[in-house]
Amino acid sequence: MPEPIIRIDKISKSFGPVQVLDKLSMEVMPAEKLALIGPSGSGKTTILRILMTLERINGGHIQIDGEELYHISRNGHLLPADEHHLTRVRAKIGMVFQLFNLFPHKSVIDNITLAPMLTKGIQRAAAEKRAMELLDMVGMSDKARAMPSQLSGGQKQRVAIARALALSPKIMLFDEVTSALDPELVEEVLSVMHRLARETDMTMLLVTHEMGFAHDFADRVLFFDRGRIVEEGKPDEIFYNPKQERTQAFLRKIVAAGHRV
Repeated sequence: MPEPIIRIDKISKSFGPVQVLDKLSMEVMPAEKLALIGPSGSGKTTILRILMTLERINGGHIQIDGEELYHISRNGHLLPADEHHLTRVRAKIGMVFQLFNLFPHKSVIDNITLAPMLTKGIQRAAAEKRAMELLDMVGMSDKARAMPSQLSGGQKQRVAIARALALSPKIMLFDEVTSALDPELVEEVLSVMHRLARETDMTMLLVTHEMGFAHDFADRVLFFDRGRIVEEGKPDEIFYNPKQERTQAFLRKIVAAGHRV
């Protein structure tokens, strides 16, 4: 059996007096597609932000690809990691956010090439060649010279996906990437993610309220509530035969709201 590419061991996270994660442990295998579901405020997005070091843990350990993320080994002791270590390990991870976060003053292709050129020293010609390949993959090659203000929400999100892929991460995180989109634009983004799931061996973690998509996308589903994993299993097990009453109650509300599971 391969080693987990993500190993989370008893991490805790608080925002002031509010305990968001309490000694949470979980593992993700290489190439696994994992969906994190649950009510708002259950800690799902916090996990992604911690993996990207956008939020820092209060306790516990995280390993990425066999290497400590927040700690560094010195003389047999684990010490808090410095920024250089955090940046190097975090480079294995890409993230697509809810609100695109494109640079408004840069063209589509410049949004995609900027990070590879700055962080990896890739020459412009090579970076643009790779950017065009990624834009073609997400169906946006005809918009390479467009500005973000000229794009729809769905188009912006597809560019954001291409931008995250440009750094060749081993792990991709998706945080509610369709929640800010008009309903008719959701499918174009989900189709790109379906293609990524089918055609790449990247490990992918998805936080979403699109239960139908989570079912079709994921190898495994984790249901979160109040900062802990209440239930996990294959999509059919979680969505059609949940064991825990809390999971059942959550899914009943989703169905009652008219969403597909």
